[in-house]
Amino acid sequence: MAALNRVEVNAGAPGVDGMTAAQLRPWLVGHWEQVRAELDAGVFRPQPVRRVMIPKPGGGSRMLGVPRVLDRFLQQAIAQVLVPVFDPDFCPTSFGFRPGRSAHQAVRVAVRAVEDGHRWVVDLDLDRFFDRVQHDALMARVARKVTDRRVLGLIRRFLEAGIMDGGIVSASVEGTPQGSPLSPILSNIMLDDLDRELWSRRLRFVRYADDIRIFVRSKRAATRVLASVTKVIENRLHLVVNRVKSKVVPASVMTMLGFGFYFVAGGGVRVRVDPKAIDRLKFRIRELTSRRWSIAMDERIAAINRYVVGWMGYFRLVDTPRVFAELDEWFRRRMRQIRWKEWKRPASRRANLLKLGASRQTAYEWSYSSKGYWRIAGSPVLQRTLTNSYWDDQGLKLLKPTWQRLRSA
Repeated sequence: MAALNRVEVNAGAPGVDGMTAAQLRPWLVGHWEQVRAELDAGVFRPQPVRRVMIPKPGGGSRMLGVPRVLDRFLQQAIAQVLVPVFDPDFCPTSFGFRPGRSAHQAVRVAVRAVEDGHRWVVDLDLDRFFDRVQHDALMARVARKVTDRRVLGLIRRFLEAGIMDGGIVSASVEGTPQGSPLSPILSNIMLDDLDRELWSRRLRFVRYADDIRIFVRSKRAATRVLASVTKVIENRLHLVVNRVKSKVVPASVMTMLGFGFYFVAGGGVRVRVDPKAIDRLKFRIRELTSRRWSIAMDERIAAINRYVVGWMGYFRLVDTPRVFAELDEWFRRRMRQIRWKEWKRPASRRANLLKLGASRQTAYEWSYSSKGYWRIAGSPVLQRTLTNSYWDDQGLKLLKPTWQRLRSA
């Protein structure tokens, strides 16, 4: 029942059979006895996952496997049993997809490592990790703690269920498609050997899923660690290290989970936003503030607020409010150009400028201006009328004030 509730809350897209999460519970009322009998007999067969390609922020695409909701339900039930069995023995510096652990905790551990003088970082990139996991190697690690052959067989069948793309089913000979409820715990089980190896060497490291950073005191030591750990990953785990993307960098250059670091006087370490994360923020805000999107202002602001609060909730660790203040200036200017377009006609623009405190002469001159939206949005007249308090009254949540509220909470 806990697994069923979780699947219903998560909802998600239907799999190859077209059944939605909302339809699962009624379907189980009439079919659960048959499904359970097949599970007990060890003859249950999952259906192939539906292949979906999603763009990656840095370019390219990542495969997402969408299982049918019945298979998601069963995988969720298995995961709920596996996590208490395996998770207590995972390394304390592994943070991804674990109960009670978060990306923020991973970043704080990284900050402490840098503060302690480990200012060179081995940035390890596993080439298509979720697509390359060997099933035999993974199942051998699961079998260390799971002895029930029916459970092992069921997990294996989920791994080998295949992928449907354009109506054609292809076999799954390796990999654990992202999107599966089992994928997070299986990925941690697979990489636990690497964690134990790094831990036994007394290396300072942080792992979040397949995102791995190792902190050492010198560039020379970091180069040696990169070479030796690459051998462990490729020879023992049978995974592939991307030698182009894996590198040794100073801590001030390294980025992790959307965050970067910088040094302050006295040797302190502070957290900043990865410039790529800012680029993604600006891209999304451009979409939400597009003049071509015809939507009422209150609905637009509600959509913007949901995004800003969520984004800032994640990046509240950042110690650079000046960056947010600069982004807010650009953000407000985009909002002003939307409002100017909404007023449309000169008479409406003049009336609204007068209402907001502009002089008659100024209101008349600007209402008939032929300048473009962006230029007028940066004009003194709109900056003096569509002020910060104006947008506060509209309920708009800007970046820096949101950051300040979250930091003080």
